[in-house]
Amino acid sequence: MRVFLTGASGYFGAVLTEHLIRGGHRVSALVRSDAAREKVARLGAEPVPGSLADLEVLRAAAAEADGVVHAAVDFADPAMHEIEQPALAAMLDATKPGRPFVYTSTGLVYPDTHGAQVDEDSPVAPEQSPQPFKVLGERRVLAAEGPAVTVVRASLIYGRGGSGLLRGMIAGAREHGVATYIGTGANAWSSVHVDDLARLHASALVAAEPRLVVNASAGTPTSMRDIAEAVAELTGAQAMSITLEQAREAMGPYADVLTRSAPLNSARAGRMLGWTPVEAGLPAELRKGSYTRM
Repeated sequence: MRVFLTGASGYFGAVLTEHLIRGGHRVSALVRSDAAREKVARLGAEPVPGSLADLEVLRAAAAEADGVVHAAVDFADPAMHEIEQPALAAMLDATKPGRPFVYTSTGLVYPDTHGAQVDEDSPVAPEQSPQPFKVLGERRVLAAEGPAVTVVRASLIYGRGGSGLLRGMIAGAREHGVATYIGTGANAWSSVHVDDLARLHASALVAAEPRLVVNASAGTPTSMRDIAEAVAELTGAQAMSITLEQAREAMGPYADVLTRSAPLNSARAGRMLGWTPVEAGLPAELRKGSYTRM
């Protein structure tokens, strides 16, 4: 299959590129810098110079592909909605009818359920999500006529020493000697290994199920206290509770995101796409896996 991929030089996108090429697919990858071009070329993909703002580039690449995966994202960019919506329109309009289009979303589209499990039929709304542009992106792709769209709602991605949250916690623990959690730290997060998530995307491309939404999580949700304690063990630091007020002072609004708990039910991914996660769980990966080599 000829696959056009956005975000191929990022943490998840690079791993997905590896899996797709290993699976016999030919990957063309959007790149907006020389460094990104060199990285995807080393992975075996064909670089396509441009950015999400280059709509004609996106149209041409999507039109030539047998399948499209949109994995590019910058959660810190407040203009991401304005950037992503026209990019999605360009790629969706150019993707031939019946061909797969996979949209990488996030479990943060769900509201905070305070520990109650959510599945794909649970309601989502922009005003209840820390990443409202992802809710709107999902709506855009699911409303498209023609392509066989799959939305993958990924939980906390980990593995291969990556993840902005985990790397930040590890760096902070090494610098300050403490790995913090908020309050009791009992709020639990679902997670998914980056290689398992890549396998799910590859399965979604091959299956080409129309208007399918699947959650991506593996194993038992992990409390934020357990994550902090694993980081402390890894770094030789001390796990320590801080108040929400202290967290807000240090991290701003992101502190409230870290108090959320909406564990994901991923049974549909198994039923519809035959997906079975096989990699080590998050605590084991932190204590004994790739993060020990950082």
